[in-house]
Order: sequence, then C-alpha cells, then structure tokens
Amino acid sequence: MAAIASPSAPAMPRQRSAVLPRSRRTAAWNASAICVIWLTSLFVAALWVVGGGVDATLAGGSDALTTIGRLCGLVAANLLLYQVLLMARVPLFERGFGRDAITRMHRLVGFWSFWLMLAHIGLLVAGYAAVAQINPFLQLWLFVWEYPGMLLATAGTLLILLVTVTSIRRARRRLRYESWHLLHLYAYVGVGIALPHQLWTGADFTSSPWATVYWWTLWAAAAAAVLVFRLGVPAARSWRHDLRVAAVEADGTGGVTVHVSGRGLARLGVRGGQFFVWRFLDGPGWSRGHPFSLSAAPRADRLTISARVVGDGTTRLTALRSGTRVLVEGPYGRMTGDERRGRKLLLIGAGAGVAPLVSLLESEPYAPGDAILLTRDSALAAALRSTAIAALVRDRGIRHLPLDGPRAPSAERWLPASHAAWRGPDALRHLVPDLEEYDVFVCGPQPWMDAVTRDLRAAGVVAGRIHTESFSL
Repeated sequence: MAAIASPSAPAMPRQRSAVLPRSRRTAAWNASAICVIWLTSLFVAALWVVGGGVDATLAGGSDALTTIGRLCGLVAANLLLYQVLLMARVPLFERGFGRDAITRMHRLVGFWSFWLMLAHIGLLVAGYAAVAQINPFLQLWLFVWEYPGMLLATAGTLLILLVTVTSIRRARRRLRYESWHLLHLYAYVGVGIALPHQLWTGADFTSSPWATVYWWTLWAAAAAAVLVFRLGVPAARSWRHDLRVAAVEADGTGGVTVHVSGRGLARLGVRGGQFFVWRFLDGPGWSRGHPFSLSAAPRADRLTISARVVGDGTTRLTALRSGTRVLVEGPYGRMTGDERRGRKLLLIGAGAGVAPLVSLLESEPYAPGDAILLTRDSALAAALRSTAIAALVRDRGIRHLPLDGPRAPSAERWLPASHAAWRGPDALRHLVPDLEEYDVFVCGPQPWMDAVTRDLRAAGVVAGRIHTESFSL
C-alpha cells in the first residue's frame, strides 16, 4: 500500500458562527416527511371505511374475518411500499428523518408489514373458507392457483419471508455482511411481484378511480425511486465528479485509510461527520455497497475514509489501486455541526467510530480547549487516525483522552479494565467536570453506543445534546 502526503488543497470552508442551532431547513423537511406518511396512511384507512369495512366488522362472522383481512392487506401493502421508499435514498426522507432514524423505521416497518401480510392471508383464507364451507387449506390452494396474480404473490411472499427471517438479529449475526446484503436485495423483487395481484383484483384497490390512481402511483413512485436515487443519481454524480482512488495507506495495526480524488467536490454539499455508501469498481464484488464515514474534513478535491479491516468488504480496501473508479451514494447522515446546541464539543468514539469524529473536529469551529475527544481502542497501536488526532491537539487545542486496553469485566462495558472500579456516569463527570455544557457526539458499535448514551443521561446530559447515528439494520 502506498503512503500519501497530506494534501495541499484547502479544506472546504468552516462555518463562521461559533454556535450552530438546529437547522430550520431540517425541521421543515421533517415536518414534510411526516405529513406525507400521515396523509397517505389516512387515505388508506379511508378506503377501507368507504368500502364498508366498519359495518362488515360489526356484523361479525365470515364478513368480519374478510374485512379485517382486507384492512391488514391495505396497511401491509402501504408499509411494504414505504419500506422500499425509506431505503431508496429519497431526499424527502433522508433530510427529514436522517439515516439513523430511517434505519430503525425500516426495520420496524419491515416486521410490521410482514406480520400484517401473514394476517391478511390467514384471515382471507379463513373468511372465504367459512363462506364456501370448505377446508381452509383447500381454500388457500384455490387462491394460489385460480386467482389472477396469486402465483406471483406467493413467490413474492416467500422472498419477503426469506428476507425477514435473515433480518432477525440472531440470524443476521451468523451471516457475512456480503451474503446478507445480497439476500436483502431480494426484498425489492418480493415487493415488486407480491403487490400486483392486489392492483389487479383487490376490491379496495379497484373500487374507485382515486384508489386505482393512488396505488398505481405509489407503486410506480417506489420503483422509480429505486431506479433514480439508488442507481441513476449516484452513477451520474460519481461520473461528473470523476471520483477515483488516489492512494491507500495502512492506519494503525488493523486499519486502512483510502483517499479519493475528484473535481468540484464542494458541490456535493458534504459535511464533516457524514458518510457515503461506497462502491469501488475494481472487479467482482463491486456492486455491494458499504457505508463508510468521512475520516477527514471534506476538501474541494479529496474525500478520505478509514475502516477497520474485519471482513471481505474492508479487506478489499487494502488492495485498491490508484485510479480505480469510485461510485458513491450520498452524502447521508445528520451527525454534523447542525445538531449543535452550544459552544463546547465532547466526542466519544470506539474503533472505527473515531473516524467521523475526526472529520467533525476538523470541520467545526471551536476555541482551543472547548473540544474533547475521548477514544476507546483495544490497544494504542490499533487506533485509527492517530496522526490527524495529534495534529488537532497541536493546531486546534483539543483535549484527547484515550481509554485504551481490554474491556472492563464490570457492567460498565464501554470502559477499559483500567477503569473497572468506576461507574460510567462518575467516570464521565471526572473526565469532563462541566459535562452539561457540551454537545456530545457518540460513534461506535451499537451496544457500546447504547451503554455510553445511558451513562451520559445518568450523568445529567439532556437527550437533545446527545447525538448518535447507527448504520446497521
């Protein structure tokens, strides 16, 4: 791997104000995204009510089973399409909710849509079987083979079942990221072939011109969003900015830093603390995107990322050649200076989670002594971005508090063994006596972030001053 000298091009300009309030623009995007979801959800409920859903439910018997099944199908279809839209990088949702919230919503919406879809199938089978006075399994068979589009719907349901089962956390941990990512893409196919039967034959979908227009429009919007925002926009943007690997260098005992060159990168609007989904066009495996945060302040001609070498995706980074074309989606993430409420900064990172914190420190304004970086690594030699951190200490006056070493055997799992006698909140208060004056940015493995956040709250930091972001589903 070739080492690289510090680039001479100037960094993108820092914000001038010392204190950055929550962006009004972000609040407007958030309100717009919430309004869209609520209005469409109310429209779906109105379709069911207008179709006699309330009266049929109150009547009881087989009519109640089928009408509740219809409602489950309507809501499941709406959620399935929104699940696609949430992960299609649509600007409305990305700017309105942020990647961390979208990730949680995607997981929640996915499981709810799956269970409602199963309820839809079970209730309709039971209701129709009761009317026809036949065995429910025979009714299910008739549905699959005699109703238009049901063979496709069955195949789609099985694909969605595969994705749902492999997304359960216990199963997810047993799969390589690359394998899980490939399986997860089948969700798009499953949704694409499961919903058309409702558009063709569902009474609630064809009961009025408004209903027909709504469902076909939402289905088309979801398909278009995937094509435009997951494929078209990233390809066009990456080609326009001519993104290529500039150099690769070792970082710590088990890390790697990749420098990517380009032209006119200021037009990307990227901020320190944000991330892209990266694809390096160097051969087999290029299609699997990986989220990597910037590990240095974005520059007008260069972006930098750093990662731990822990799997196939990160191992490939070490073998990249200069000149390799790069495809990116983004920038994403709201763990930026826009979230600041005050003057002082406390950044707490573990492992690769230190990378975005370094880019944030290089990008943000603060006075000497008003920024603290607390890092956690298994060993000092394993730390990422050590040279950049040393430059921040020397040139910007940050305080760096490394907490290196093996994990503590106590309940305070985010602390090293050297601090095993401390309670987490007490340790934070000892290290940062005026803790309540800081905006705190936390980045690292999810269980570690949860532990740090819990202790920050116990130490008296209000929720609005604690900023985290997670990339895992």
